[in-house]
Amino acid sequence: METYILKVLRGTPGKQYWEEFELNIRPMENVISSLMEIQKNPVNRNGERVTPVNWEQGCLEEVCGSCSMLVNGRPRQACTALIKRIIEKSGSHVITIAPFSKFPLVRDLVVDRTSMFDNLKKVHAWIDIDGSYDRGPGPKISPEKQEIMYNLSTCMTCGCCVEGCPQVNSHSKFVGPQIFAQVRLFNSNPTGRMQKSKRLQSVMEEGGISDCGNAQNCERVCPKNVKLLDSIAALGRDVTLESIRKLFSLKDREEV
Repeated sequence: METYILKVLRGTPGKQYWEEFELNIRPMENVISSLMEIQKNPVNRNGERVTPVNWEQGCLEEVCGSCSMLVNGRPRQACTALIKRIIEKSGSHVITIAPFSKFPLVRDLVVDRTSMFDNLKKVHAWIDIDGSYDRGPGPKISPEKQEIMYNLSTCMTCGCCVEGCPQVNSHSKFVGPQIFAQVRLFNSNPTGRMQKSKRLQSVMEEGGISDCGNAQNCERVCPKNVKLLDSIAALGRDVTLESIRKLFSLKDREEV
């Protein structure tokens, strides 16, 4: 059978190394099923029995976002990274997989993406309710706005956009592009709009939207094709209006 080499960046922080595994090409095989094959028989190309590779997975249908990793240097979901397609596109039978570099490494392909979820808390990324009782139908939302909101709601918090963003690095406090789409989503909701000013204030702080360098990598690597660039542009307008509103509100208080 035709074979390929899966070259994996393994190890713990400060002790990373490359390890190669030779596997047979099978129909419809993806990176996750390749890792499962290694898990069943963890023998590298040198014939040495090693510990199985550590990685994360969940839904296996590009919905949960947990299997994020670098495949041939590109941030993506391993569950939809088909081996044959990767080989055809690269022209090489060597496939490299590595953990994301913008998040703290745990082990092998596992990283800690806690910062992304902390940012969701910071921007109040939920809709407040005042009870569970029936209040009848809510305000109507136009089909055009529904389409925008649905696209934004497909974000999996996978981290691909953060990994692809050059502004996210050890020398920057930039929170990353994912959070701006979520602020736009919850501010578009008729009930969520009540917390709009609070959310805008959070992205106006250091490391917020003003630190975006407009590299546009985020939308290129997003597995769900979330309109991140539109969201950044829309939010840029909103924070400008919020700044003006605050300025005149402050002046009015001073005059009183």
